[in-house]
Amino acid sequence: MEHSNPLTQMCPKYEHAISILGKRWTGLIIRVMLNGPVRFKDIREIVPQLSDKMLSERLKELEEEGILERKVYPEMPVRIEYELTEKGADLRPVIESIEHWSHDWVEIKPEDTCKE
Repeated sequence: MEHSNPLTQMCPKYEHAISILGKRWTGLIIRVMLNGPVRFKDIREIVPQLSDKMLSERLKELEEEGILERKVYPEMPVRIEYELTEKGADLRPVIESIEHWSHDWVEIKPEDTCKE
């Protein structure tokens, strides 16, 4: 496969991938979902700064991109879970790479340290 010079032209596929993954909260949502199916409230508990409106918007976008699927269980009350598709699960090495890079290079205030 022939590649263009990255200094003169950007690949549209790469550009689209960055437009998806570069949106605020998207990486955090995907990171939470790497552990398996989750409910809306589970994501909100792990990422409390994320508003319900923004979480709904991001989940819908990720579903439209085929990165996650929304499963509705006809119980009383109705249970809804979100799970990464194969396409979404394939982001694991990308997300883990960013996580490793952040531990080596990102500086934060002492009170914001990671709980490992």
